[in-house]
Amino acid sequence: MNLSAITVSFPLDEETYEELQKLCKTAAVCDGVVLNQVMNLPIAKNYEIRGFYVLVYDDEKNLLVGAGTAVDMMGLNTYEWSMLVAPMYRHLGIGTAILNVLKDGMAMRESEGELALIMEGSHYGKEFLQKNGYLYSFSEATLEARAEVLQKEGAVTLRPFMQKDTEALVTIFSDAFGDMREESLELIEFNTTTEGLVMWTAEIDGEVVGTVTTRKEGEVQWITAFAVSPKRQRQGIGTQILNFVKDYALRSGDKTILLDVEVENMAALHVYEKAGFMKSSQLDYYIYIGL
Repeated sequence: MNLSAITVSFPLDEETYEELQKLCKTAAVCDGVVLNQVMNLPIAKNYEIRGFYVLVYDDEKNLLVGAGTAVDMMGLNTYEWSMLVAPMYRHLGIGTAILNVLKDGMAMRESEGELALIMEGSHYGKEFLQKNGYLYSFSEATLEARAEVLQKEGAVTLRPFMQKDTEALVTIFSDAFGDMREESLELIEFNTTTEGLVMWTAEIDGEVVGTVTTRKEGEVQWITAFAVSPKRQRQGIGTQILNFVKDYALRSGDKTILLDVEVENMAALHVYEKAGFMKSSQLDYYIYIGL
C-alpha cells in the first residue's frame, strides 16, 4: 500500500471538494455522526477564510482516505482543527501523521493558539485526542431555526453598524463576555471588513442596546457576535434581534438560521429556545496539555 500526503490552502477546487464529501459520507456510516461541518465543508471554497487541509491518499486506489483541516475562523491567529480517517485505514497511524502535519502547518502560520474539535458521540476521535495529550475543555451546540416573516415589530430597531457605535459595542462586549478592549476592537474590525459578514446595531430610542453579526453561506444565515447589554437583558431584546435575523434571512432568500452556543450557557440557551431555535448538532473542544 502506497500512501501520500499533500497540504492545500483554502479554497478547495471542485474535484478535491467532492473527494472530501465522499470521505465524510464514508466515515459517517461508521461513526453515526454527520462530519461535513467539523471538516469545514461549508466554507471549504471560501477565498476569505484563512485555513488549510492535509489530504492523505491511497495511491494504488487513487482514493482520499484521510484528511485534516485547520482554520483561523475569527481572524485572531487561533486555529481550530479537526480530522477524519476512513474506517478501514484507522489502524495504519494515518491520524498521527495528519496531526503532525497540521501542527507544522499551524506553526508555519505563526499560530498563537489551537483548539481540537470533534463531533459529539465520536468515540474514535475522543480516544485519539486523549491519547495525544488533549483534554476536554468545553462544548458548543449548533442551534437551528427556520427563516420566517417578522410577525410583530417591537421597540428594537436594527441597522448596519456605523463607526459611531464602536464605543457602545466595546462596552457591551466587555460587560457581556468579559472581552478586553483590544479584543472587542479586533472583533468589530473583523466583522465589518470581512466579505460576507454584516454587523448590525440594535437600538431603542437611539440607545445602543445590542448587536449581532450575520454571515451568509449558501441558503443559510449564520449568527455570530450576538450580545445584549447586561443592563437591558430580560426585556425581550434578544428575542427581537433573533426574530429580525429570521426575517432578514427570508428576505435574502435563505431558508435556515444557524448559531453556535456553549452548552453550559443556560441563559443564552433559554433565549434561543424562546426564539424557536433547536439543537441540531454539538462540537466538543479539546486543548493540548502535553503528553
